[in-house]
Amino acid sequence: MQALASRFGRNVNSFRSDAPLSDDKIRSVAPSIFADSAHESRSQRYSYIATIDILNGLRKEGFEPFMVAQTKVRDDARREHTKHLMRLRHASQITGAEANEIVLLNSHDGSSVFQLIAGQFRFVCANGMVCGDIDSDVRVQHKGNVVERVVSGAFEVLDGFTRVVEERETMKALTLSADEQTVFAKAAIELKYDTELAPAPITENQVLAARRMADRGSDLWTTMNKVQENLVRGGLDSRTARGQRTRTRPVAGIDQGVKLNRALWVLATEMEKLRR
Repeated sequence: MQALASRFGRNVNSFRSDAPLSDDKIRSVAPSIFADSAHESRSQRYSYIATIDILNGLRKEGFEPFMVAQTKVRDDARREHTKHLMRLRHASQITGAEANEIVLLNSHDGSSVFQLIAGQFRFVCANGMVCGDIDSDVRVQHKGNVVERVVSGAFEVLDGFTRVVEERETMKALTLSADEQTVFAKAAIELKYDTELAPAPITENQVLAARRMADRGSDLWTTMNKVQENLVRGGLDSRTARGQRTRTRPVAGIDQGVKLNRALWVLATEMEKLRR
């Protein structure tokens, strides 16, 4: 069954499915994955490889795409080359309440190299996050044998999931007090909003609110997931700087989503270290 056939931000088109995505579906959401050349701004040193060729190479090794997104641009000349994202799973990783995912970022206009990041998908809320810090990313320049190096990088990220799973299970075993949950929520809000310029439009209690029974736990893993979902998806009652009632917006943009997700993961792992 397919799900989330909508945008997760005003600047991004996205689609996630419970089954591997077909090329036709991917093309309808992110045509830049099928671009047949680089943007005209790229020099002759730029080694052009279509992202679909990378995807086909990953498919041969057991990886399948379950989510795709593309940045919306006003310049039609860049629409076929703009930044895009895929979340892929390996056949060996689709088990349990969470699935390990590899987040693949790329563009053909110079705004991104091939970037591979570890991710986690939580089935109960159909929400994906980014795991680890920036040092764990695999980056491949648009030069040389790109397909081989990206496929190799995907397996490198896959090998790193042992540590990610260990960190996740440690978070699940760590119960937070009400005060600790509030501290986590306050820090997360400050990651998203510049509170030095104006007060945050939402409260700690709002981002800690569970959207389902399964999220009423007080462990660190559940706390992080509640906060992540509320900040990324938006829809929380808030007020503008002038005091007008409004609702928070979803995180708009691929880069913003990756940055916030990564920051929340680092925040959670640092809190876990403090509690050891």
